Amino acid sequence: MDLISCLQIAWRSLLLNKMRSFLTMLGVIIGVGAVITMVSLSQGASSGITDRIASMGSNLLIVTSGGGFGPVRGATATAQLTMDDVAAISDLPLIQHVAPESSTQATLSVGSLTWTAPVSGTVPALQDIKDWPTRLGGFITEEDLAQGSLVAVIGQTVVDNLYTGAQSPVGSQLQINGLNYTVIGVLTSRGAEGSGSDQDNSVYIPITTAQQRLLGSAAVRTINIQAVNTESLEPLKNAVTTLLRQRHRLADSAEDDFMIQDMAQVLSTIEDTTRIFTFLLGGIAAVSLLVGGIGIMNIMLVSVTERTREIGVRMAVGATPRAIMTQFLIEALLLCIWGGIIGVLLGWGGSSLLGTLADLQIKLSPWLIAVALGFSLMVGLFFGYYPASKAARSNPIEALRFE
Repeated sequence: MDLISCLQIAWRSLLLNKMRSFLTMLGVIIGVGAVITMVSLSQGASSGITDRIASMGSNLLIVTSGGGFGPVRGATATAQLTMDDVAAISDLPLIQHVAPESSTQATLSVGSLTWTAPVSGTVPALQDIKDWPTRLGGFITEEDLAQGSLVAVIGQTVVDNLYTGAQSPVGSQLQINGLNYTVIGVLTSRGAEGSGSDQDNSVYIPITTAQQRLLGSAAVRTINIQAVNTESLEPLKNAVTTLLRQRHRLADSAEDDFMIQDMAQVLSTIEDTTRIFTFLLGGIAAVSLLVGGIGIMNIMLVSVTERTREIGVRMAVGATPRAIMTQFLIEALLLCIWGGIIGVLLGWGGSSLLGTLADLQIKLSPWLIAVALGFSLMVGLFFGYYPASKAARSNPIEALRFE
């Protein structure tokens, strides 16, 4: 008996028991669907985070005064960064842009509407470092910086909550903690950043204005440093460390009173973490696929027992043990293949639905579909082999006597 004949017989056998065949496939459907859904959501989240960090540039160093984020190297330090530190860092080689930044939460209001958002004092170079264009108006200028102008650039979330209808924010008056600022620009929408906070819920003003009018302090909270390329990060990081230690007059035995975060290392760490998380989620979901395989083996064993007399008749008229084994193995493979295909479709639909409802990014890679279908095929081979071999070992005489 050739392979085509075995395939036709196996297919007809499955169609004779449609409900049982579907219930048998259900475990594989759920398993593959779970793998596709969980891994595509995990990959989408990972891709979104890495894309947002990469959009800031992997050739970026972020210097914070003691108590900032990043690996704590001087938790007890109380020294503050200053604009003089910024100027000194700007003179170092291997630097493309330097932008100080100091932020605070503030109450914003336009007419009767109010909103709370972080307000950051900064310089024009920050727009180049973040590669963040405005969709309306412009960004802070050197003239605004020199004059301490009361101007502001706002994010889309601020616009959505304070401006209604067709009202253009550019040129309008925005109150920040009770003081009027003129809106000169609206940034393009970016959504959440790597940490999960909304980048669009932000306001930028000249750092000179922030220090005089909003913060009441000349201290700089963060210094964003963009290197000329990724290869320059490590030597530049060492140069900045040496410079700030000298400027802050730290003894050789003293810990740094600042922290430097390397965005290339952060990006690498996040990628490694999400890769492990993806494999973990995929492994958990694959367990249900294995359970589905056990279900297929159980049903196939029942089927072999129920069809013992049929097996005996076929052997009596010339069917070889190999043909019997091939037929039952094909039945198991068909169940797993169709279960895998339906599972992929359900997983794709489920992940798309969850992505839409929860506003999450999904990423369904071709390799993920191939792995899920390949794994379901292996499950069919592994769990279908024993029932198929049992059928092939049947004694024709004993099988014909079976009632």
